[in-house]
Amino acid sequence: MPKIGVEQSLTDVQQELQSRGYDVVQLKQEQDAKGCDCCVITGQDQDMMGIQNTITAGSVISAQGMTAEEICQQVEQKLNQ
Repeated sequence: MPKIGVEQSLTDVQQELQSRGYDVVQLKQEQDAKGCDCCVITGQDQDMMGIQNTITAGSVISAQGMTAEEICQQVEQKLNQ
């Protein structure tokens, strides 16, 4: 099962992904994204300082303006590409 990293504040997204059978890891710090097939972030502090370190080779999805259902659909699309 794919491993999905989800930012801490997105508990509704974590619960929805877990209900769909995904292995969900909370993203508390940068290193938590290692080994994730996909990461979901709030998008609020995205690249705030202009630093772009690549931690994961997986897709990164910004949850800004989307429902938990829409985010799960995005995750599934990214994983099936």
